[in-house]
Amino acid sequence: MNAIDSLTLEVADPEAAARFYSEAFALDPSTVRLRAGDAPTAGFRGFTLSLVASQPGDVDALFTAAVDAGATVLKPAAKSLWGYGGVVRAPDGTIWQLATSAKKDTAPVTRAFDELVLLLGVEDVRASKRFYADQGFTVAKSFGGKYVEFDTGAGAVKLSLYKRRGLAKVAGVPADGSGSHRLVLSGAGRPFSDPDGFVWETEPARA
Repeated sequence: MNAIDSLTLEVADPEAAARFYSEAFALDPSTVRLRAGDAPTAGFRGFTLSLVASQPGDVDALFTAAVDAGATVLKPAAKSLWGYGGVVRAPDGTIWQLATSAKKDTAPVTRAFDELVLLLGVEDVRASKRFYADQGFTVAKSFGGKYVEFDTGAGAVKLSLYKRRGLAKVAGVPADGSGSHRLVLSGAGRPFSDPDGFVWETEPARA
């Protein structure tokens, strides 16, 4: 396995969540799937999802649409050293980073995004890096024990590892959390669970 074909969020109300993700981000329901789940969870669930856009105006459009659809603002969209972005929490509890590395708009503003990125908050980045390399993932970028980015090729979702406490800080929430991640990842290959309890399923063959 070396790519994420889809991810599934376990939510209390799949219909309400589907409305939110359609209205806020116009997500492909075959990439971000939803299913009913009530496994106990508290605090930070150990991951964030990011929509990476081409320019600040697109980030603002996504941010506004998310808030209008019912998201909670964790960090207002603002300039930073690396670009421009903000953080929201969806009504189902999933944390979304909306960001761009661009400093200014160069095209008409839309709600389009270029990449969907999953950032897993892990306790030991180096150990998790070795684990995923053993599963067939190729490292694209690595910054010691802080951050790893994998080359997921044609996968629908990009995968990165971040120190759990650092990711929580980026998201604007306390790092403490317990219970289910309420997230299942799918790709071609054998199913497994990683050292931090993230579950991978085999992606069913598509017609």
